[in-house]
Amino acid sequence: MSNDFGSINSENVDSPCIGICSTLFDDVCKGCGRTILEVSNWVAMTPSEKKQVWERITEEGTAMRFNTTDPT
Repeated sequence: MSNDFGSINSENVDSPCIGICSTLFDDVCKGCGRTILEVSNWVAMTPSEKKQVWERITEEGTAMRFNTTDPT
């Protein structure tokens, strides 16, 4: 899985969402690793802010999106 979030100058930095959301029950989404505020404000964030989120969640590496274990 690629962690490429594009150029900081890009108009549309890809969302780290993988469609497994837990923000109704958790302060940090178990699927993507973003906080509730980061999820809810994603569309209004600047590319630089989005890049900072990507860098943090990639460094933490605890979200399901970074799980490299093959379940089969």
